[in-house]
Amino acid sequence: MNVLPDDGLSLAAEFPDATHEQWQGLVEGVLRKAGKEVSGAAAEDALSTLLEDGLRTQPLYTARDAAPEPGLPGFAPFVRGGRAEGNTVGGWDVRQRHAAADGGAVLADLENGVSSLWLVVGEDGIPVPALSGVLEGVYLDLAPVVLDAGSDVASAAAELLRIYEERGVGKEAARGNLGADPLGHEARTGEAFGFAPVAALARRCAEGYPGLRALTVDALPYHEAGGSAAQELGCSLATGVAYLRELTAAGLSIEQACAQVEFRYAATADQFLTIAKLRAARRLWARVTEACGASEAGAQRQHAVTSPVMMTRRDPWVNMLRTTIATLAAGAGGADSVTVLPFDDALGLPDAFARRIARNTSTILIEESHLSRVIDPAGGSWYVERLTDELAHAGWEFFQSIERAGGQEAALRSGMIRERLADTWSLRSAKLAKRREPITGVSEFPHLTEKPVVRAPAPEPPSGGLPRVRRDEAFEALRARSDAHLAATGARPRVYLAALGPAAAHTARLTFAANLFQAGGIEPVTEGGFEESGAREVCLCSSDALYEEQAEALTERFRSAGAEQVFLAGRPGPYAGVDTYVFAGCDAVAVLSAALDRMGVS
Repeated sequence: MNVLPDDGLSLAAEFPDATHEQWQGLVEGVLRKAGKEVSGAAAEDALSTLLEDGLRTQPLYTARDAAPEPGLPGFAPFVRGGRAEGNTVGGWDVRQRHAAADGGAVLADLENGVSSLWLVVGEDGIPVPALSGVLEGVYLDLAPVVLDAGSDVASAAAELLRIYEERGVGKEAARGNLGADPLGHEARTGEAFGFAPVAALARRCAEGYPGLRALTVDALPYHEAGGSAAQELGCSLATGVAYLRELTAAGLSIEQACAQVEFRYAATADQFLTIAKLRAARRLWARVTEACGASEAGAQRQHAVTSPVMMTRRDPWVNMLRTTIATLAAGAGGADSVTVLPFDDALGLPDAFARRIARNTSTILIEESHLSRVIDPAGGSWYVERLTDELAHAGWEFFQSIERAGGQEAALRSGMIRERLADTWSLRSAKLAKRREPITGVSEFPHLTEKPVVRAPAPEPPSGGLPRVRRDEAFEALRARSDAHLAATGARPRVYLAALGPAAAHTARLTFAANLFQAGGIEPVTEGGFEESGAREVCLCSSDALYEEQAEALTERFRSAGAEQVFLAGRPGPYAGVDTYVFAGCDAVAVLSAALDRMGVS
C-alpha cells in the first residue's frame, strides 16, 4: 500500500516559489517588446480590463486580493447562497415564461423539465379571464405559478387564488408569487398605481398562504434600459427598501415583509460578472435586513432571467450559446430560479423547438454537467470574491445615491435614474459601435445571405417609461436599411475589396474589411475587376509596406475608373486620395451609416 507523505503530494516541491514581482518582471518584458515602457504595478495595470461602474479586472489575482469573509451557505451575509443546501437537491427551479394564452405550450414545458411557470397576465399578455384555461391540466400543488400582471395585479391575483380554491389546492400547497411590483411597473410604463391593494395581497399571503409571496422586485427594467450591474443592484435595493417601508406601515412585521419579496435579476453572457452580481445582491440585501432588525430573514430569494439586451435578431441561433453561458452563470451564482429566454425571443412568440432548447439548457447543466451538485462553485476564487466585493460596494454606492434623492419612487419621477442609465448606455454604445464589445453574427462574422427566422408577433411589451435597448440595435438599423434596398432594387449595396499583393499580405485585412462591411449590410465583392463589380466604392486591403508602394497610384486608378469613395483597411497614413480608413477600433456604425447614405440606401 502506498502511503502519501504527511504534507500531501507536492508536485512543485523541487522548484522555488515564484514571487509576484517576478511575474511583473516577465510582464514588463512582454510589454517592452510591444513598445510599452512600463514597470511594476503599471505593467500589471496595462493588462487589466476596465468594466462598467469603474471596476477593473486584473490579469492576476492572488491571496493579496482577499475579500471579506463570505460566510457559509445559508447563513448571513448569504454570499455563498441563501440556503445551506444550495441547489444540490434537484437543481434550481426551471421557470419558463409564457406571454400568450397557449395551454398546450404550458403543459409541454411542464411535462419536459420545467418546474414552475412565469405568466405575463393582463393587457400585454394573457387576458385575466383566460388564466383558468391556460392552467387547465396543470397540477397547481406541484407547479408554482409566478404572475407578471403590472397594474392588473389585483384582478390577476384574485383570479389565481380563485382557481386554487376551485381546484381544491390547499392554502399551504399554493406556491409562487403574485408578482406585484408597482415601482417596476412605473419604471416600465411611467404609470403609477396605489400600494394599498398590494399591501392587502401581502397581508393575505402572510396570514394564509405560507408558500406564496406577493411582491417581485424586478431589476430587468433597469438592465433593459442600459443600466450596469451596480445600477441594477442599486435600483433593486432601493425598490426592496421602499416595499419594506410600505408593508411595515401597513401592519406587517419586518420578518413578514421580507418573506413577501422575491428579486429578479438579469443573467448575461459575462459569466463572472453575473456570478458576482448574484452573490453581491444577497450580501447587500442581508445588510439591509440587518439594519432593519430582521437579520434572520435576510436570505434573498432570487430569480435570474437570461438577458433580453444580449439577444440578437440576426443569426439568432447564436443566442443559444449566449443563454447557455448566462444560465451557467446564474446557476453558479446561486439563483433559486432560472428562466432561459428562447433563442427567438427577440423575433416574436417562440416556437416549440425554441422552448424545448430553452428548458433543456437548464436540464443539461443540472443533469449532465452536474453544476448544481456543488454549492457556490465559484466561491474561494480570489477573482470572484474580489469582484463580488467591489461590485457590492459599487451597488451600495448607487443605492445610497437613490436614497439621498428621496428613494426609488422619487428618483424615477425626477428623471435621475433615467439620466444615470442613459449615461451608462451611451458609453457602452460607443464600445459597441467601435466593436470593442463584439456581437457574434451581427458586428462580427455576419451572414448576409442567411434565411430570416420568422415568428408570430408577440404581445407588445409595456412602454412609456424607461427605454428598452438591445446590443444589436445600431447594427440592426443598418441591416434593415440594406434589406429594404434589396427588396426595392433586387441587390444589396456593394463595395469592391481590392486585394494588393500576395495572400500573406492582404488576407487579414481583406477578411477584416469584408466582416466590417457586411455588418452594415454592404456586400463585399472580391472577384473580377472593379468595373464589373457593380460597386461605386472601393477598399484597399494589404500590408503597410505595400500601401507605401502602391496605395496612391491605385487610388488614382480607381478614381479614374469611377470610384466615388476609397477606403483603406488600416490605420490612417499619408496616402493621397484615400477618403476613409477602416481599422480595429474605428467607429464602424458611423462609417457604415455614412456609406449607406452615399449609396442612396434610405
